Amino acid sequence: MAGTPRFLTLADVAEVLNTSSAQVYALVRRGDLPAIKIGGRGQWRVESAQLEEYIARMYAETRAFVDEHPYVESDADQTTS
Repeated sequence: MAGTPRFLTLADVAEVLNTSSAQVYALVRRGDLPAIKIGGRGQWRVESAQLEEYIARMYAETRAFVDEHPYVESDADQTTS
């Protein structure tokens, strides 16, 4: 991520992932997305490298899911001539 700061706010991460800050907070609190808590007010920051690793991991998990659960059209979806 050229030009990207080393650490991102949860709002920044939400923008990158096109999701809500609440969803990113949940990912962080579950430990799915590594983050650090800094400052007296305990603001969360996600390292850009960790975000990229998370995205790569989600691609791999999605690929595995698709491989294990191939899309098959149901009989109702298929048209007959």
